[in-house]
Amino acid sequence: MSGLAEIWVYLAQEPLAALTATLLAWLAALRVHRACGRHPLANPVLIAVALLAGALLAAGIDYRAYFAGAQFVHFLLGPATVALAIPLHRHFALVRASALAAVVSVVAGGAFAALAGLACALALGAAPEVTASLAPRSVTTPVAMGIAERIGGLPSLTAVVVILSGIVGAALGPLVLDLAGVRDWRARGLAIGTAAHGIGTARALGVNATAGAFSGLAMGLNALATALLLPLLWALLAG
Repeated sequence: MSGLAEIWVYLAQEPLAALTATLLAWLAALRVHRACGRHPLANPVLIAVALLAGALLAAGIDYRAYFAGAQFVHFLLGPATVALAIPLHRHFALVRASALAAVVSVVAGGAFAALAGLACALALGAAPEVTASLAPRSVTTPVAMGIAERIGGLPSLTAVVVILSGIVGAALGPLVLDLAGVRDWRARGLAIGTAAHGIGTARALGVNATAGAFSGLAMGLNALATALLLPLLWALLAG
């Protein structure tokens, strides 16, 4: 028992307390996901976020204090994103053969996502900074926050919207594609990666390697196209 107590004291100290809580929430979310037959609606990211948020609220822990201890996970986002090049390399011949269709699809999908966000914000009479925050909602979080800050949006609001978009896209995207009769794994990957960025790509990689490769490609292309074009379009609209 003394050995267990020593381990607990060790884990209870920063930064391991927040990191341990994050890992435990993720493991619990994976168990729930498996118990639900890996149903898309039982998204492990959503479950883990809900568990962590509930635990922080119940314990009265400020998010900044939690993030200070869990930022190692945040650091791993960089290597994880770079690692998406591995499935792309493995399916390079297939990606090269579909390059033109992929670029056209991703640019069109990204433009539609931005316009849809703007249309919803304008229809609801949102403030200009809220409208600017919604425009880059289909881009991966770090890029979307940078774009939002550049065009006068609220990066924190953008981050929340992007994460919610990713969770909803990963959960409902496969169901929508099934209903639409989209069976080609390349097309499914492009759609998920464009609409649901990193969270959707993680889901696609877990389902099919080809879909995961094209989803990672779509996520990168959409981020690049949106970062280059959206500020220019916003400046034209504002002018």
